[in-house]
Amino acid sequence: MPDLSPILAKADEALPQSLERLFDLVRIPSISTDPAYKADCRKAGEWLVSALTDLGFEASLRDTPGHPMVVAHHDADRADAPHVLFYGHYDVQPVDPLDLWEDDPFAPAIKEKDGRKVITGRGTSDDKGQLLTFVEACRAYKAVKGSLPVKITILFEGEEESGSPSLKPFLAANADELKADFALVCDTSMWDRETPAIAAALRGLVGEEVTIIAADRDLHSGLFGGAAANPVHILTKILADLHDETGKVTLPGFYDGVEETPANIKASWESLGRTAESFLGEVGLSVPAGEKGRSVLELTWARPTAEVNGIIGGYTGEGFKTVIAAKASAKISFRLVGTQDPAKVRESFRAFVQARIPDDCKVEFHEHGGSPAIQLSYDSPELTKAKNALSDEWPKPAVIIGMGGSIPIVGDFQKMLGMDSLLVGFGLTDDRIHSPNEKYDLNSFHKGIRSWIRILDGLANG
Repeated sequence: MPDLSPILAKADEALPQSLERLFDLVRIPSISTDPAYKADCRKAGEWLVSALTDLGFEASLRDTPGHPMVVAHHDADRADAPHVLFYGHYDVQPVDPLDLWEDDPFAPAIKEKDGRKVITGRGTSDDKGQLLTFVEACRAYKAVKGSLPVKITILFEGEEESGSPSLKPFLAANADELKADFALVCDTSMWDRETPAIAAALRGLVGEEVTIIAADRDLHSGLFGGAAANPVHILTKILADLHDETGKVTLPGFYDGVEETPANIKASWESLGRTAESFLGEVGLSVPAGEKGRSVLELTWARPTAEVNGIIGGYTGEGFKTVIAAKASAKISFRLVGTQDPAKVRESFRAFVQARIPDDCKVEFHEHGGSPAIQLSYDSPELTKAKNALSDEWPKPAVIIGMGGSIPIVGDFQKMLGMDSLLVGFGLTDDRIHSPNEKYDLNSFHKGIRSWIRILDGLANG
């Protein structure tokens, strides 16, 4: 294995300059959702193209119907080196409400917070600081070695915070150029300040809205109660039937493609010390719902769900109105794991509902998107190399975690480019992303740079 100490020392020595570059980028108010900042979004993309070009990347700004993409390429020091695609985004969330910020959100600074140094400003954690940990790692590596250990393609987008409307068309149009052996994504968090994490699983999603229609108008509950079908009753009974007494989802075929989490992975999750009381206590709860006999981390990272997100029906205004509603509706989301098929889950749900509708009533469905889960093999060589590299840098060994939510870009990389993704991030849960007073720990930025140096070397030589 190469001696990394000169490269790591270079990253340490150059930290003040790395911070100045981060400050320069954060000062650009690249708010993608507000048309007033269109020129600033372009300016941020141009800044990145310039920075990457200075590093020896072949970098360019690519126009889209929305904000531009940054694409860059750099060869490795040997022909058989792996090829990675690194993804990040240069756009940021709006800063409203501005009066809740302690300082100008686009005037970054280093401050003391709870005994540690933090970098303040919108985008410091999400995602400018995170993407620059990778760029600065490349800078240190090249400064010492004159080359990079892996072949790198970089994709920075400017619309992540506004739904990435241009991303899929761009991936489709440039698939041959962007395809690599695997992707690296730095837009996630550590487990805690001393424990780095790699996300190996992301749950998929099926969104569905169901409306049950009975009478041709709202009815007087005294005149018609007991005789007329009540769609609120029908709907709530169907929703209640979605789970059995053990918390399992009752849809036929729902668990097709769901595998048990390996025992060693579950043991590593248990060692993290996250209990139902500590997890739910933060939101005023204490008793876990869902499938019985499973930990809260397994429930939120590795098991599928059926959740009712909203119910509408009848009179819900002030006071009281004795009606039987003509219709009632609900919004339901299914979180998927493993190889569950979103289309089959949707089909099973609709059949489940239709079988429970009285003959004189009808039902309508409205689709709200669907995406499969993402699951890296827990024994993936790349996962192992990255885990070892992170464990060498941080006080505590890296942990392999799941994520309860979904990151669409990861699914797009897998579906459109045939690539798995390593999700390695250095954010913290108290970074206040999307909120006033966003910050990024100085230690996260510094050790993030050092971590990517180790990861790049590990991927090439591990």
